Amino acid sequence: MKPRRIVIMGAGGRDFHVFNMLYRDNPEYLVVAFTAAQIPGIEWKRYPPSLAGPRYPHGIPILPESKLEDIVVEESVDEVVLAYSDLTYDELGWKVRRVIAAGASFRIPGAMETMLRSYKPVIAVTAVKTGAGKSSVSRLIAVEAAKMGLRPVVVRHPMAYGDLESRRLICVRTRSDLGTVALTLEEREELEPYLDIGVPVVTGIETGLVLRRAEELGDIIVWDGGNNDTPFIRPDYWIVVVDATRPELIGKSFPGDVNIRRADLAIVTKASTAGQQKTISTLNSLRRINPSINIAIADMIVEVDEPERIKERKVVVVEDAPTVTHGGSSHGAGYIAAIRHGGVVVDPRPYAVGEVARVYEKYSHIGPVVPTIGYTRKQLEDLAETLKRIPAEVVIVASPASIEEVIKLDKPIVRVKFHASIVEGPKPREIIEASLKRYSG
Repeated sequence: MKPRRIVIMGAGGRDFHVFNMLYRDNPEYLVVAFTAAQIPGIEWKRYPPSLAGPRYPHGIPILPESKLEDIVVEESVDEVVLAYSDLTYDELGWKVRRVIAAGASFRIPGAMETMLRSYKPVIAVTAVKTGAGKSSVSRLIAVEAAKMGLRPVVVRHPMAYGDLESRRLICVRTRSDLGTVALTLEEREELEPYLDIGVPVVTGIETGLVLRRAEELGDIIVWDGGNNDTPFIRPDYWIVVVDATRPELIGKSFPGDVNIRRADLAIVTKASTAGQQKTISTLNSLRRINPSINIAIADMIVEVDEPERIKERKVVVVEDAPTVTHGGSSHGAGYIAAIRHGGVVVDPRPYAVGEVARVYEKYSHIGPVVPTIGYTRKQLEDLAETLKRIPAEVVIVASPASIEEVIKLDKPIVRVKFHASIVEGPKPREIIEASLKRYSG
């Protein structure tokens, strides 16, 4: 019997994990291609033979998702497997229609089907939508675990950009570790903040290797999810982070909706910024979807290192890209800090060049802020040139990464940091104790 011919639709993360878990060593299937979306620079490469395994001596091509129908026909594809996150249900429905119309079947593997098991306790931090504050919550949990005398280790959702073989396993414990791999700006945004709190973070394409390394380093694992994806490791305690400023997204994103239905606890962030009406709307929507879910309310504390340098100065605001691109937010903490401290925000959009200008065209909801695109050298060059052209006196950097180490800036920097603080409901210690009780029980 011939193996079923498969295409995996992905975005450089879950797609490779699903392949490794379900298809790499399974003779009943043959993966003829990955398709790539959301993140530029991934397509027209190959998943290398060293990662694909002996059944794929030439690796597996990674092709643009825009070519999906042609691939299905030309490669006689039997089934297309969806393996990425941060989709509206309209977008998901459109993908289903494309696949069925092209003549293939459509499949979404279940969340539990693609989870690894750990022999250490695991707390998973997921979200309804990108930009809700997952990493801030993950850091909050990790810091509290250390205070309790535990050794926390964070496993970060993989970001498979650049040279894939070098991203098989990445372990960051010191700043010197950041130089062991040519990291993109987004990767640095996700990894650098853990250095500030002294917690090791492990990530990579080979999730099995990542998990084993994490188990060696820590007593308790915190899964820091990407976008609104479901965890790759089976959690003892499942958290979903919900942005109170965007209650309209609840129940409308995939697999964010799954996270709500599976989670033990919803942490509603940015409550003070959202205000009472939106926060109540958020709570009501959560309870409609999952009446038994436990809920905590949190604020996002925004800190500015030199606020006096903002007042009445012309400023350009730099925000982390995922929050304001596929995350759907018009701005982030940087813009809030600029307004709060009396800055005069210069609209950067008329000065954007190249790849930055194309991001504004694609994501027209973005406000007067600059997204930290930096997946490719060309994007970094265009980001630097855009910031250079903007007639501002100060650059407000709300990216968690030290972007001045990656691109040359000709303006002084004011750095904005943010962290979560639970004001109502289960506190971090209670969350950790609950996870340990389940693990030991």
